[in-house]
Amino acid sequence: MSEANSNARAADATGIEAQAAAWLERRVCDGWNSNEQALLDKWLAESPAHMVAYLRLSAAWDRTHRLAALRPALHDTVEASRAKRRVTANSVAAFVAVFALLGAAAAFLMPNMATKTYATALGQRETVRLTDGSRIELNTGTVLRVADNANGRTVWLDKGEAYFEITHDSKRPFFVLADGRRVTDLGTKFLIRRESARVEVALMEGRARFEAPARAGQPQSTLLAPGDVAVSAAGSLAVTRKPARLLSDELGWRRGVLVFDNATLTDAATQFNRYNTGKLVITDPAAARLMIYGTFRTGDVERFARVAQDVFGLRVSHLGDQIVISR
Repeated sequence: MSEANSNARAADATGIEAQAAAWLERRVCDGWNSNEQALLDKWLAESPAHMVAYLRLSAAWDRTHRLAALRPALHDTVEASRAKRRVTANSVAAFVAVFALLGAAAAFLMPNMATKTYATALGQRETVRLTDGSRIELNTGTVLRVADNANGRTVWLDKGEAYFEITHDSKRPFFVLADGRRVTDLGTKFLIRRESARVEVALMEGRARFEAPARAGQPQSTLLAPGDVAVSAAGSLAVTRKPARLLSDELGWRRGVLVFDNATLTDAATQFNRYNTGKLVITDPAAARLMIYGTFRTGDVERFARVAQDVFGLRVSHLGDQIVISR
């Protein structure tokens, strides 16, 4: 590598590190909101190098435990709020300066974070194996990118659903990023599904931290335990618990099946339509609310239609690539 190229790379790394530090300072101070989060997400998505720099700084800052200590109870006066912002900003600046002295060389020497893209077509599944033995199983219609190197492991779930079995390594953190949300592995088996503006995380084993965009200026974060299902949508974050049996049913696609337990015909049809070009359409509102139980192959829409016809006495007709179920 020429001296000119080395200098250019060092300048780029330093500039990115400075931008990441500025974002961290803005986030830990008062005034952070959903608009700020959207801007940060956009900057992070521009380059893997942005993500690496920000996550390194953020993780190091979290490990100092200074942030919690620098957040006393809110005062009612404007002057107190301003003073707190100055203290926090100064502390972040000091932290970044120290971190830069220790980490600039590592950032300069760190190789570019190359990513690999994996995608499954309609009805397909694929398993990705990382260098440490971790496994990621992609469901139908899924797109994800993986960066796996000596500094850590990062996955971007751009679309669809994936199941993760992760080997925990405190020296090489594992993150999943999906539509502005972040899941941090703490030795875990978990499922993530991204659809439209909704992200769902179901934890089977271990622990994981789930972080969603800030709401009303406050970051949303929760530590998940086995059986927890976190759903982030429309600016809210909700966590419920499900029995192990129901979570196992949700993973039926790993065996090529869909398991319905007290599901409406509409919900069942929606699940089938994720896997097949032939789409189920239920036109009658009363029929759509009927409940169904059973296990079906993901591609066996004809059997599902026959069950609707034989069990519920519904009418089934074929119109092009649609299977219409009606009264």
